[in-house]
Amino acid sequence: MKTTRSVVAVVDDDPRLLESLEDLLESAGYRARCFSSAHAMLNDGLSDVDALITDIGLPGIDGFELRNQVRSVRPDLPVFLITGRHEIVDQSRAQGISGFFRKPFDGQLLLAAVTEALHNAERGRDHDS
Repeated sequence: MKTTRSVVAVVDDDPRLLESLEDLLESAGYRARCFSSAHAMLNDGLSDVDALITDIGLPGIDGFELRNQVRSVRPDLPVFLITGRHEIVDQSRAQGISGFFRKPFDGQLLLAAVTEALHNAERGRDHDS
């Protein structure tokens, strides 16, 4: 049984959203690690991250590219994409994500999706050992 809190990385260039998601995740018992860019998150490393929530419209490396880079190192890491844009997400680009949320999104729905993905990942690790 895992005794440490699960770590959820959040990448968004909006400081208010980072603070809001950090509060939401921490109130649910997770440890939030917030980054204002994909570069900052990648430089910090993925070793202790259990799930990733990233904005699609990031400067530099966007959310899709970040997802691709993360998948190459941690293919089983749950990844959630969020966006403030109102276009329909290209389904081929959205493959390999655990969830997609359009801003403004319901924080409780995002939290439920993260909890389910972490639970499923934990179950998968239990079956592997």
